[in-house]
Amino acid sequence: MRPEPHPGAAAPGGSSIPLSRVDRAFLNMERTTNPMVIVALIVLGAPLTRARLRQRIGDRFTSCRRFLCVPVEGIAQAFWQPFDQFNIDDHVLSAALPAPAGQRELEALVGELASEPLPPGRPLWCFHIVERFGRGSAIIARIHHCYADGIALVRVLLNLTDRRPARAGRRAQARPDGHDEAAGNAAPMRTLAAASGWLAQTLGDGRRLAESGIHLALHPEAAASAAGQVSNLVSELAHVSLLADDPPTRLKGPLSGIRRVAWGESLSLEEVKTIGRVLGCTVNDVLISTLAGALGQYLEAQGEALEGLTLRAAVPVDLRAGQHEDEPLGNRFGLVFVELPVGVRHPLQRLYGVRTAMQTLKGSEQALLTYGLMATVGSLPRPVEDVVMNLFSAKASLVASNLRGPEAALFMDHAPIRQILFWVPQSGSIGTGVSMLSYHGRVQFGVIADRGLIPNPAELVGRIKSAFEQLVLLVLLGGSALEP
Repeated sequence: MRPEPHPGAAAPGGSSIPLSRVDRAFLNMERTTNPMVIVALIVLGAPLTRARLRQRIGDRFTSCRRFLCVPVEGIAQAFWQPFDQFNIDDHVLSAALPAPAGQRELEALVGELASEPLPPGRPLWCFHIVERFGRGSAIIARIHHCYADGIALVRVLLNLTDRRPARAGRRAQARPDGHDEAAGNAAPMRTLAAASGWLAQTLGDGRRLAESGIHLALHPEAAASAAGQVSNLVSELAHVSLLADDPPTRLKGPLSGIRRVAWGESLSLEEVKTIGRVLGCTVNDVLISTLAGALGQYLEAQGEALEGLTLRAAVPVDLRAGQHEDEPLGNRFGLVFVELPVGVRHPLQRLYGVRTAMQTLKGSEQALLTYGLMATVGSLPRPVEDVVMNLFSAKASLVASNLRGPEAALFMDHAPIRQILFWVPQSGSIGTGVSMLSYHGRVQFGVIADRGLIPNPAELVGRIKSAFEQLVLLVLLGGSALEP
């Protein structure tokens, strides 16, 4: 799918706003085998109706004007064009599961929706609500990557939640200041409603560039530092360009375009932190090492030879840190290629291997480099973009995303949120994605994979807890129970 001008949206011009080059790159990455759609799942502990969800989406989600626009490809660039035939009923839909439906049936539904491109000709996002799932409901959100990256969209989705339940028996009322009266303290992203100043973003970008130039002119030492950063970027480009393609395994191969998803039992965030403190590692180190261990177990069970096998994961890195954003949406992240020592069987040895790799990346400019690369390909013709993305996607076997979520329990209307999961899309030849999201003291792993690569991702997810427990056991026994 490549969006084209359509009835209901005027031709580029007038009130249309150009997409950033990076956002346009993700718009043009859309493939039938890899839809560029971020998928999120929210499982509620009490029923929620479509009508209540529709009101919440209308009050909070569409307060960001970008979600009322459709991306339209012009002659030389793409535009955000306001959609004058917007109807929220086209975007908040009901879905049903056969009774009695459990996790496996919900996984199948999420996989089916994740395989489908969003309908062209209108804003590229959609919510499906399963009103009866267990004792509550489930919400599946699909939003095209060109609107924002996963980091921003998780925050947007949190804006749909509340810190305490709405009062039973009445509908939440919106106050004049834009807050939800029944919710009281709405989730932290409440300010999104007022943060869609397109002109302010354009002027702000120019102002920051001018200020940077003045600063460098008045501070030669800063100019020398900037020159050093450019030198580092050039060096990093050479390094990434010379990376060998990832070795052929079951994670590499032709893509069918049919996605499967799965999630397993969550891990205790406090246990993960404790293991990290005891071993002198970060939470990220522990989680990535756990993923590497599970991948090794899975591939070995599929008949793969593990001896000396190292795979790479493309890991998104947020580039917003410490920066004021006039527009909270958009794509502002880079990628780093993290080496996963899946062939290392000893949990401690594997963990320290991951820690070393992560420390090396922390001192590199790889995330900035890949962000700049995406900005470059966003201004190139689509065939050239295909070549570049295929070259870089060949250097990794999966995408792995790790986001820190809310520490406190959240609600949607009156319903407590039991689980939050998300999956970012893959591009080029990559067909497997793993997400890690912390919420209310737990860390949830989710896997999405092309059916041609991993027919049953539950087999991989089931090994994640096992890999973590091996590391815990090793620490409890003083590192003497498990031999390399």
